[in-house]
Amino acid sequence: MNSINKTIAGIELAQIGWVVPDIHAAVKFLANTLGVAGFPEPEYFRAQDLGMTYYGQIVAGDWLTTQTYNGGTFIELVQPISGQSMFHDYLAKYPAGGVQHNAFRLPVSDFERITNTLREQGYAVISEVDHPIARMAFFDTYQTLGVATEIMGITPEGWIAIKQMEKAR
Repeated sequence: MNSINKTIAGIELAQIGWVVPDIHAAVKFLANTLGVAGFPEPEYFRAQDLGMTYYGQIVAGDWLTTQTYNGGTFIELVQPISGQSMFHDYLAKYPAGGVQHNAFRLPVSDFERITNTLREQGYAVISEVDHPIARMAFFDTYQTLGVATEIMGITPEGWIAIKQMEKAR
């Protein structure tokens, strides 16, 4: 097992994140063709409002996003709109879209241990956000895993929100 796999072993796979050019078409396909239902109406987000960094800086970037809980894992869809972000970068490189990141969750108390280990192993942080329900860091693991890796340190409020989303499905 290589060192990245040892680092994330035991952490729960929580989410698969797709970046797509048309979020409404993606929701329609997943629901009507594959039976993946429960996506709420996409929400508009701005990096500046979230305090989300892009290579250490907060820059203008906005997108639509929605997610649903399916079979033990959340499926997130992101449609970049304008500005800069790792989502915009992905869609620029892969105009048809695709799986851009996998997210692993753990209690927020373990967040620094895991993210520091990834940094020590040389994985660059693409984006970070400190939200009331979770601290999140996205690492450039494209060469190792083929996708970015998101580490989510879930706060006590976040675990409550997760349970509510799981029950809603």
